[in-house]
Amino acid sequence: MAIKAGNWKGLHGLTVVILVVAALYFLLVEHGSHLLPYLPYLILLLCPLMHVFMHKGHGGHHHGDINQNADDAYRRGVEDGKKQSAHSKHQE
Repeated sequence: MAIKAGNWKGLHGLTVVILVVAALYFLLVEHGSHLLPYLPYLILLLCPLMHVFMHKGHGGHHHGDINQNADDAYRRGVEDGKKQSAHSKHQE
């Protein structure tokens, strides 16, 4: 099931956000003294989790396509630079 971009702006999305914020608030108020010593570790744990879940939406890695486009752009830039250099030498 694909999640549409506008789902978070509706009534259900707003309700979920409010419930999550309320749960986090009460968790920090009631158990803040227990969680604060582990906060740096929790932040470090979020890094790989965010990497895994955030890369899910863009269809994987296609390095060949990206590298091919970058190589083509580089070659066009080199050719344009050579043309400009040759053109400026002829004008002198």
